[in-house]
Amino acid sequence: MTIDKIERELYIGGRWTPAQSGARVDVIDPSTGTVIGTVADGDAADIDRAVSAARTAFDDGPWPRMSGRERARVLNRVAELLRKNAQELAELESLDVGKPIGLCLPVDVMTTVEQYEYYAALAQTLDGSTRETPLKTFAYTRREPLGVVGAITPFNFPLILSNSKLAPALAAGNTIVHKPADDTPLTALRMAELLAEAGVPDGVVNVVTGSGAVAGDALLRHPGVDKIAFTGSTAVGRLAASAAAASLVPVTMELGGNAANIVFEDADVDKAVGAAIKGFVFNTGQFCMAGPRLLVARPLYDVFVGILADAVPTVPIGDPRDSKTVIGPMASDRHVRKVEEFVALAKADGGRVVCGGERLDLDGGFYYKPTVIADLPNESSVVQEEIFGPVLTVQPFDDEAEAIALANSTAYGLAAGIQTSNLARAHRVAARLEAGIVFVNDWAMLDPAVPFGGVKASGYGREYGPEALDAYTRTKSVIVSLD
Repeated sequence: MTIDKIERELYIGGRWTPAQSGARVDVIDPSTGTVIGTVADGDAADIDRAVSAARTAFDDGPWPRMSGRERARVLNRVAELLRKNAQELAELESLDVGKPIGLCLPVDVMTTVEQYEYYAALAQTLDGSTRETPLKTFAYTRREPLGVVGAITPFNFPLILSNSKLAPALAAGNTIVHKPADDTPLTALRMAELLAEAGVPDGVVNVVTGSGAVAGDALLRHPGVDKIAFTGSTAVGRLAASAAAASLVPVTMELGGNAANIVFEDADVDKAVGAAIKGFVFNTGQFCMAGPRLLVARPLYDVFVGILADAVPTVPIGDPRDSKTVIGPMASDRHVRKVEEFVALAKADGGRVVCGGERLDLDGGFYYKPTVIADLPNESSVVQEEIFGPVLTVQPFDDEAEAIALANSTAYGLAAGIQTSNLARAHRVAARLEAGIVFVNDWAMLDPAVPFGGVKASGYGREYGPEALDAYTRTKSVIVSLD
């Protein structure tokens, strides 16, 4: 794959424009550690320009006043353009994130296509209802867009997680200021072009690249924003929620995760091993719904750890542009250093490194070998905290009650998993797990029709499904006197 050096600006009010300061920031290819281009480094002044453009588009433009059917036609054109440009988008995502190209097309790009197709359909269902009252009135409700949405998105799934906000927000008739992740801005900027080409009016979608500490903070605190949609770490999410609270704007937060994957004694071992490996190596472990904590029934524990020791090192790791690669580089060197610190801490806490446990020196990129660590105590911070890298801890349990207690023992509650052949057990345990989504006999089975989101320190609000539209609309009641 050959892509010329990339030079991109901010997208505000339907025009490409440099940051007012003139500042720029490098874009790094994680597979080589080399600079592949620059983007504008936006700040508070640029956020203010973008919010102003979005406000004008909302107050005076056609988008919020279109019928749901009219907006649906535009969103379906977005899906068509995504399909038409699928290979380019897959290559751009792979280059920017280090994601294996073999996953980018079927997972990242096609999921984004399905998001727009799904919300194009739901855009046509946003109607109110009449309400019967004993009063001499005609009462009805309206579902209306909120206004200007500030969307702040992470580095690990730029296409999917950005458009999981943009698609429902647009379907509902809102306008948007999008601040993509510092490390991975490229597909957000390309999406701005495709949205415009599909017929989204000027000012409806604005993209400001820049740091979270400057541009992101300015967006959170801007008085012209009517809604914040945030995906990121729990630590930053707490700061984001606090900042948005000053303006009393509604916030949805999809935050960190540290999911437990429970393997019961009656599980199909081959399938369970596949789900366990998929759960922690997918996207190099940089996945909020990853399964980095494996809980295995004690009679299976030693056998299961032995199988992982043999199987995990055979998963192809390397150049993300090679179609055979399953594990690519991490997004940046600082993420690799964080994983190194956790693995060192695991050893200090008595953990046994079954495989991996070190960097992979390859082409100057940010690679870390997939790592399995057994025998850690549950109180270890390596078990309790989110690592966000290709590291799996394995712990034994003796019975169902202990498995549930261990699974629920961290501060997080985004996802969980159950591997069992007992259907009654699957339903029973799923009901008791403190998680927004539970995978049974596989991992990461996601679709735009099925909502996901967190409990506890994993946030609040839901993405996907019709539930997402609730976060981008408000209900207005109209009561007409019949006297």
